[in-house]
Amino acid sequence: MSSHKRTGSRGRAVKTVALASAAALVLSACSGDNPAARGWLPGSRDTTSNTAELTDLWVNSWIAALIVGLITWGLMLWCMIAYRRRKGETGYPRQLAYNIPLEIMYTIVPLVMVGVLFFYTDQVQRSVDDPNEDPDLVIDVRGKQWAWDFNYNYEGEERYFAGVQANLTGEEGVRDDLPTLYLPVDEPVTFELNARDVIHSFWIPAFLQKRDMIPGRTNTIHLTPQELGSFDGKCAELCGEYHSEMLFNVEVVSDEEFRDYLETLPEGKLGDEYDRNPNLAENVAVTEGDD
Repeated sequence: MSSHKRTGSRGRAVKTVALASAAALVLSACSGDNPAARGWLPGSRDTTSNTAELTDLWVNSWIAALIVGLITWGLMLWCMIAYRRRKGETGYPRQLAYNIPLEIMYTIVPLVMVGVLFFYTDQVQRSVDDPNEDPDLVIDVRGKQWAWDFNYNYEGEERYFAGVQANLTGEEGVRDDLPTLYLPVDEPVTFELNARDVIHSFWIPAFLQKRDMIPGRTNTIHLTPQELGSFDGKCAELCGEYHSEMLFNVEVVSDEEFRDYLETLPEGKLGDEYDRNPNLAENVAVTEGDD
């Protein structure tokens, strides 16, 4: 009997430990520092002025999808158990041609879900795309095969940085030579996104926003960096042979450090005069070859 009691005590202890572990896991997932609480998104809620809204939309959409999945799986299991063949039964169970209330529910519920998801998505999209009113900093970002040009317009003063394509050798130190975009912390910035040749895409993963750069068209992103630090940037649109090397760094620094950096850059702007049309260049080459 004593042996049986010891076995029972060990079993209860194991269950207690398992429940405590599960509770700790759930509580840790609710912590803001836990990646699971943010849907494993990069950065943090406060990386920019837009990341909190975008994170909430992402996480809540997954929660809604999980609830729908649990209900659907539960109904499937219930049907499998409730309508299984019983012992001694033969033939098919009674067949139903239709069920009007059920069919109405299966039509209305998905429409309501899509409508709710569309409503909140539209709200967040309108919020993050709301333009900055008369920003002190406007950066004309020019994507090119396969690097970046950054034209800074800060408080009416124009400075530019001309980027050079990365050379990924697999060795350390290559990142230090990548084009670097500097941003002042807590300063609203408007990115004007342009392409010099083919379609590119401006993407800073930790900022949770990316946007296509289309030749002949200017797209914009409006945000305020809220955390000091270094971030990765890249082109997110397949743009040719060396697309994988179209990388850049992002440094969010203090206002004083940002002003000091601008003083090291040449005055002026690298504008449309450096754009090219690859299709026209090919046509010229073919024509000259024919001549």
